[in-house]
Amino acid sequence: MTEPRTPRNFIREIIEEDLRTGKYGGRVATRFPPEPNGYLHIGHAKSICLNFGIAEDYGGTCNLRFDDSNPEKEDVEYVEAIKEDVRWLGFQWDRLTHASDYFDQLYEYALRLIRKGKAYVDSLPPEKIREFRGTLTEPGIESPYRNRSVEENLDLFQRMRAGEFPDGAHVLRAKIDMASPNLNMRDPVLYRIKHVPHHRTGDHWCIYPMYDYVHPLSDAIECITHSLCTLEFEDHRPLYDWVIREVGTECVPRQIEFARLQLEYTVMSKRRLQVLVSEGHVDGWDDPRMPTISGLRRRGYTPASIRDFAERIGVTKKDAVIRMTVLENCVRDDLNAHAPRVMGVLEPLKVTIRNYPEDQEEWLPAANHPNRPEMGSREIPFCRELYIERADFMEHPPRKFFRLAPGREVRLRYAYLITCEEVIKDAEGNVVELICTYDPQSRGGTAPDGRKVKGTLHWVSARHAFSAEVRLYDRLFRVPNPGVKGDFLADLNPDSIRVLHGCQLEPSLGNAAPGQHFQFERQGYFCVDSRAFTGGRRVFNRTVTLRDTWAKIERELATR
Repeated sequence: MTEPRTPRNFIREIIEEDLRTGKYGGRVATRFPPEPNGYLHIGHAKSICLNFGIAEDYGGTCNLRFDDSNPEKEDVEYVEAIKEDVRWLGFQWDRLTHASDYFDQLYEYALRLIRKGKAYVDSLPPEKIREFRGTLTEPGIESPYRNRSVEENLDLFQRMRAGEFPDGAHVLRAKIDMASPNLNMRDPVLYRIKHVPHHRTGDHWCIYPMYDYVHPLSDAIECITHSLCTLEFEDHRPLYDWVIREVGTECVPRQIEFARLQLEYTVMSKRRLQVLVSEGHVDGWDDPRMPTISGLRRRGYTPASIRDFAERIGVTKKDAVIRMTVLENCVRDDLNAHAPRVMGVLEPLKVTIRNYPEDQEEWLPAANHPNRPEMGSREIPFCRELYIERADFMEHPPRKFFRLAPGREVRLRYAYLITCEEVIKDAEGNVVELICTYDPQSRGGTAPDGRKVKGTLHWVSARHAFSAEVRLYDRLFRVPNPGVKGDFLADLNPDSIRVLHGCQLEPSLGNAAPGQHFQFERQGYFCVDSRAFTGGRRVFNRTVTLRDTWAKIERELATR
C-alpha cells in the first residue's frame, strides 16, 4: 500500500481499516459513474478527483462507467465530452464500461428476484403507484398486484421484455416493505417499459432498469470495493444493500456517502444548467461563465487548479457552501506561478511622444516571469506612438491617483519615464490623445538623477500591436445562492460578460495558441478562447482578476 499524498478524511480511514483487516483481499477498486445526460460540472470534478485519486494513492483501480439506463435523456455527445473532461483533469480509467454492457445480466438477475418471490410485476398506473407509496408520516398501501404468483410474474416480465405492452402498462417492483419508514424501501420500481432506442443497444431493449437497481449491481459485477456517492444517496443505501444481498452477487461493494459540492454564485443542478443552455442565457455548455468543466477549461482554468480546489475543500459528511473565492484563488495561485507575463491595453488611449524620433524604434528586453528566469525573456517594441490604458489617465485627478495626468511624470514598464504635456480632445470634449515627452536617459524606467516616480503603466507600441477581442467574464449570478427566493433566472448577473473590441496587445501574443494562458500585467489572467479561434482571429477570455474584486461587494451586502 502506498502512502496517500492528500490529507486524511473519513473515507480514507475506512479504506485503510479495510486494508488493515484484509477486507476485499487488500484491493481498492472505485468507479466514477456519470449519467451521459449533460456535461460534467465542478461538483463532478470533486468526485472525479476523489475516486481516481483514492485508486491512485492506494494502488487500486478506478473505472469510468456510464450509467446509461435512461435512453430518453442520454446522448453520445455527452459521452465523448465526459471522457474528454476526465482526461483533461489528468486521470485515466482502468476500464471504460457502461451500464448497458450489463443489460442481459441485469435481466437475468431480475428473473432471479422474481423466482425468489422478491419482485413482482405491477399493473397499477404510475399515478396510483405514487399515491399508494404513502408519505413520511403515513405507510404505503400494497398494490393489488403484489401477490401475483411467481409464474404469472415471470410470464408478464418476459412479455414486457418481448415488447408486447405499451409504455406505462407495467413495471417490475421489488417486494420489500410498504410500511418501511424509508420511502425508498416501499417496493421501489426496478424496471419500466420504454419503447425508446438506446444510443448503444439500439432497439434491442424496450425495458430499462432503474438507477437504484442498475447501480449497485454494476458495482458488484465490476467488483468495486468502495462505492463513493454524494449524501443524497444516503437514504438509498439500504436499497443498495438489499439489491446486492437478494440477488446474491459474489462481490459485495460498500457504499459510502460524502457531502456534495455547493458553490456560491452558481447552480449545480443539471436541470437548471439545461435551462440556461436551452433558453439562450449562456452560449452553450462550454460558456466560460458556466460551472461545467468544459466551461471552466474554456475560461482558462487549469487541471491543476481544479485538482487543488478539490483538495482544499476536502471530503466531509456535512453539506457546506464553498465560497467562490476558494476556486478563484486556486487558479490565481497556479497561473501566478506558471503564466508568462505580457502587456495588453484593453481600452486604449493614444500617446504620442513628441521628442522621440518618428522613424526610430527600439526593442526592449522583458522577463516572461519575474520569479522564474528559466521561462526566458522576450523583446517588446517601443516607438513614438503608444497606447496606454484609458483608465490610467485623468485630466483632473483626485488625491492618491498616481498615474498619468497633465504635467505628471510616470514610468512605462520596461521602457522610459514620460511626462504629459498636452491633452487633445474631440469635438465632444472626449480625450483622444496625449502628447508627452520622454527622458532619453531613463531607459529601463530609472531616472538618472534618482528622482522618485510613483506610477508605473503598461503600454504597447501602436505601430506593432495587433487588435483583438477580449471578453471580461464575471460571476453568472449576482447573489450567492441563486433561486433561494424564487426563480433562479431572476438572479442572473446582467454584467456577467463584457466584450471589448479593438484591444491592443503586444506582438508576442500574435502567435498565441488556443487555450494558452497569460497574465496581462496589471489586468488579470487571460487565455486564448478555443472556440472563437478561427481564421487567425484570436479572442482572449479573462480567467480571473489579479485580486478578489468581489470582496468589497460582499462586505457591503453583509451590512445591508
